[in-house]
Amino acid sequence: MSSLYTRSKEFTRNRKSQSDSPPASPSPTAKTFRHERLSRLESGSTTPTSSDSYDRASARARREARLASLTSRVEEDSNRDYKKLYESALTENQKLKTKLQEAQLELADVKSKLEKAQQKQEKTSDRSAVLEMEKRERRALERKMSEMEEEMKVLTELKSDNQRLKDENGALIRVISKLSK
Repeated sequence: MSSLYTRSKEFTRNRKSQSDSPPASPSPTAKTFRHERLSRLESGSTTPTSSDSYDRASARARREARLASLTSRVEEDSNRDYKKLYESALTENQKLKTKLQEAQLELADVKSKLEKAQQKQEKTSDRSAVLEMEKRERRALERKMSEMEEEMKVLTELKSDNQRLKDENGALIRVISKLSK
């Protein structure tokens, strides 16, 4: 009983402070809360006002509208065929899995083709490097051959000179031996 008394005092104090301040446009829910508090506090008076009946009717209409929307949601949920949704999700997943596998196979194929192309390019570059090395070796061998041919010419000249010197040496030895006898 004392809590009811303190609530009514707070309510009257709030009422007075609101009447002193400039009027603000309260929201519809604030009106209903104020009105419900007022009706609870003034439970002794049984004369309903027209605004009380209007607020109660609007609250009742809102409550019924909420209940109707909730029941319609429940009906919509029950109308949904979860089995069909599950099956459609499964088929979609299967399609996506097959697409993924196809994409992976295609990727592997492209990788192998790229690897083969790189190997071919390496082979051709290796071949060209080998061919170039062979050309260098061939040139070097040709140079050595020409140098050896020149050396052979020089050697034949030296042999002929050596033979001539031997012949002259033999002739000189005979002359010296004839002179010494």
